[in-house]
Amino acid sequence: MTGYASAQLEASDNEARGAVSHRRLGLEIRSVNSRFLDVSFRMAEELRSQEPMLRALLSAQLKRGKVEVRAFFVESADGAALQEPTPQLLQRLCSIQDTVQAWLPQAGALSVADAMRLCAGGGANASDWSEALKGLAQQTLKDLSSARAREGERLAATLVDRVEQLRTLAKKAGPLVPKLVEQQRLRFMERWKEAMALTEGSVAPEMAQDRALTEATAFAIRIDVAEELTRLDSHLDEIEHLLKKGGEVGKRLDFLIQELHREANTLGSKSATMELTRISVDMKVLIEQMREQVQNIE
Repeated sequence: MTGYASAQLEASDNEARGAVSHRRLGLEIRSVNSRFLDVSFRMAEELRSQEPMLRALLSAQLKRGKVEVRAFFVESADGAALQEPTPQLLQRLCSIQDTVQAWLPQAGALSVADAMRLCAGGGANASDWSEALKGLAQQTLKDLSSARAREGERLAATLVDRVEQLRTLAKKAGPLVPKLVEQQRLRFMERWKEAMALTEGSVAPEMAQDRALTEATAFAIRIDVAEELTRLDSHLDEIEHLLKKGGEVGKRLDFLIQELHREANTLGSKSATMELTRISVDMKVLIEQMREQVQNIE
């Protein structure tokens, strides 16, 4: 199911170094429809080591969806956001620069901008963010689950509407078969009378009548869709039950949609009138709409 959630919190960067970074830790989680769980990450380098932790949290709560996770830092806009490098970091940079230039005499000296950029990320330890990121991820996942739950309610309402439409079509199809059987029986009896008139008594009336009734019976058996309609109604009952029950019902609904499609196909193959054929086609359209929605439900 689709969903979006984001959160930010004030984060202090390794206070043990003697400087506090004025920036916020941010996390975004986007989810779009997919039959399986597919998670991708876009993360700041300082947070890259936390990917397994985030993946475990996501896998524990989400079963379906193409999920994109973005973890980032937001720098403050005011002048206080500029983090002053500690003397220890500057001494380390100076030592590294001397070592590089000793081996590569042509290497240029670091600029102030280079030093600021390297100090901004050089002293951070990814583990410093683990607890903050975990708490932020739990809150964001909670918000995402709420968004997906609202989407699920809308999907459930759509499916219930399709179920009701299928029941209406099934009720229309039920009375058609007895009418067809009676019409066909009368047609066979008329053909029997015509045949008796043409044979002028050379064929025993009982034999001709038995033959006509046998053909009528075979026709009735061939077009009887009572069993298909019964199974279809049973599948619709089960779908409604699962939608009310909630939980992880996506795969079960997938199976029931396949069974509904099977019954609608059989109904169409047994059709002896255009009206029954149209009902079968309308059922397939509704079932296909349900299939598209069900694939997005966990």
